[in-house]
Amino acid sequence: MTEDVVSGAPLPLPQLLDAVLGVGTELSLRPTLQHIVDSAAALTGARHVALRVSAAAGGRPECFTAGAEPAPSAADDEGAVLSIPIHVQDEEFGRLHLTHEPGGVFTDEDRDTLRVLASQAGIAIGNARLYETARQRERWIEGAAAVTTALLTGEAAPDALMTVAQQARLLADAAAGVVLQPTDEGGMRIVAAATSGDAGPGYRRHPAAAAQNDLMGTTIEPGSAVLEQLLGGQPVFIEDSATDPRMTTRVRSRFGPSMMLPLQAGGRLIGTLALPRRRGDPPYTAVERLLATQFASQAALALVLADAQQSRQRLAVFEDRDRIARDLHDLVVQRLFATGMMLESTRRRAASGPEQSALDQAVDELESTIQEVRTAIFALQQPPADAPTTFRGKVLKETAGAGAVLGVQPSVHFTGAVDTRVAEPAAGRLLAALRRALAAASRRPGVSRVEVTVEAGVSLPDGRAGVRLVVFDDGETGAAADAGTTVTWQAPL
Repeated sequence: MTEDVVSGAPLPLPQLLDAVLGVGTELSLRPTLQHIVDSAAALTGARHVALRVSAAAGGRPECFTAGAEPAPSAADDEGAVLSIPIHVQDEEFGRLHLTHEPGGVFTDEDRDTLRVLASQAGIAIGNARLYETARQRERWIEGAAAVTTALLTGEAAPDALMTVAQQARLLADAAAGVVLQPTDEGGMRIVAAATSGDAGPGYRRHPAAAAQNDLMGTTIEPGSAVLEQLLGGQPVFIEDSATDPRMTTRVRSRFGPSMMLPLQAGGRLIGTLALPRRRGDPPYTAVERLLATQFASQAALALVLADAQQSRQRLAVFEDRDRIARDLHDLVVQRLFATGMMLESTRRRAASGPEQSALDQAVDELESTIQEVRTAIFALQQPPADAPTTFRGKVLKETAGAGAVLGVQPSVHFTGAVDTRVAEPAAGRLLAALRRALAAASRRPGVSRVEVTVEAGVSLPDGRAGVRLVVFDDGETGAAADAGTTVTWQAPL
């Protein structure tokens, strides 16, 4: 047996060695803490052992216990309660609280044993924290790589922002992950939101989709204390969103600790990634803040690269479409037109009879084919802009694209509630008719003026309300060189 240099009392060396060695066998923090508590109970015979982790230690304020709950009278007995601190690198991580049986006391040998155990526990806890930090860093790196991979596969902008929000929420163990972008009014608005479906105590549980919809559109109005920092690309860390006076949004009362990190790459501010936790959750540690900030930087770079990649892909598509349109116009249409002229000449020389009827039909089919090809050319030569959603916008897009081929920009006039009254299938039929009319106008020489008129709410011959499309061009015709051409279509609403 060896003698302790402090108290002179013999230590239970085999049991102590087993406990010390056992404490260091776990890699994860929580199993390590529970093993410390169990070892303390076994070495001292305490009725109840509790390890209370300090919130100042950078973790959750938790309590690990072993044994039966202390008897109500134990606290009143002198010497029945023993408290030993556990230090990790000169920082008090927590304290071991041991309670003896009623009437029992802890000996000097117990105290010395616990001091040795606490010293080894501090080393084991430090190692476990390093391991968990490494694992946490690995998860954030894997998450950033997953986001980059997802964004570079060609996701649309809203889906890309949602991918960033959802992945960050999971990595940060946050109640929500949201992306805010600047508004025209000088504020910031939530444009993507991913939630766990539960925003904290006192708030009714919602399905995830409902919670997301509730967050979407939430705006930080100009004048907010945090807005200047966010628009300047600075991170903002909040201890409690519900009570922090800088927070002004209508949803702030649901959340506690929060990180608001800039999505910024190459001097370009894409927006802000906000990761609020539930009320009562622990604040973000310094390591978590660092990892989340690095994730936001990587995600912003991925967003910029994905946008550039999509722009290149769109440009390549538009270049291909323009090349195809030129080939159709310069080669196919001209050859078809030349063939039509040959058939027309042959038809005039042919005697009446079945042969002439066949030639007439062939000429008609060829002219129809030419018209359809020209319509396809117009569709291919539309400007590289986002597709409009309203009927008015679609008409303007068609006429703008036709202007490059016609050599003159058509004038467009609208009458009535065009956007609200003209819907499918009438809108689709009228747009197809508009393309055919513009294609036909491009075949006529001398076109210097094209007028397009859309009237909603006109009365059709059968008495129903409808929409009328009129396309006029002043090109030469075979019947009268100066008469021009007017084409009219009508459809019921």
